[in-house]
Amino acid sequence: MNDELKNKKKENNERYVSPAVEQASRILFCLAEAKSTFMSLLEICAHVGIHKSKAFTILETLQRFGLIRKNEEGKGYALGPGLISLSRKVLDDLSAPRLAGPILEELALETNSTAVLGLMADKRVFIAAKHEGEGNIGVTIRIGHRLPLTYGAHGKAIAAFLVEEERKSLLKEKNLYFYGRPEKLDRKRLDEELARCRNEGFAEDLSEVNPGLNVVAAPVMGPSGTLIGFIEIFLLFSPEIAHQYGPLVAEAGKALSRQLGAKVDTESIQSKKAMRR
Repeated sequence: MNDELKNKKKENNERYVSPAVEQASRILFCLAEAKSTFMSLLEICAHVGIHKSKAFTILETLQRFGLIRKNEEGKGYALGPGLISLSRKVLDDLSAPRLAGPILEELALETNSTAVLGLMADKRVFIAAKHEGEGNIGVTIRIGHRLPLTYGAHGKAIAAFLVEEERKSLLKEKNLYFYGRPEKLDRKRLDEELARCRNEGFAEDLSEVNPGLNVVAAPVMGPSGTLIGFIEIFLLFSPEIAHQYGPLVAEAGKALSRQLGAKVDTESIQSKKAMRR
């Protein structure tokens, strides 16, 4: 009986699915995941699994609304500029600071720290959201506070997850603040820390930039998978405890990245907590 009810429910749900809209959606996602800018009609048909004439009709319709564009020779298709206005509306509704609120709150309470979201703006970052834990002693940082892009833990998290060309360009700059004052920079040590950050998903500053203050940071990716900022916690506990919280910070960064549309691994925060225990 249960199987019959499930099948009936599935049939009812499928009654309200438009085949043409479903196929158009699959074509859009196919083009979004393409390795090359343009895909031929035959390539699209092979990936989506629909007839050539049907795909052509859908593509021509989508092109009318600017959601699809052809290359100059008219032999390939790519996503069109009409999607920009749609994505802008989505990003306005699903802003990073608003989405980060519950994640920062959970992280701050779990680690008894101050958790913040920082966003990149040229060569600096600014604090866009925060949540302070319930401890009697904590770290206060104001919304809008600006810091150098390469400063401490968040600087390492950013540099580690930049694309290689951008990372090389960043590391050529004269003043780098990964260890506080630029003259303290140790490039060999930095390379090792960036490699470890890419492997573990988080970076640390253990009482080096600010004595007594331990900071753990993880990257945050935007809808296109590009780096947009970081999640970071500030602790007054020992460096050993700060390091134990690293996986939680890494998962918080991934959780926000997923909500923003980035494709990251789906390991749950519960498994991170279990590991720490």
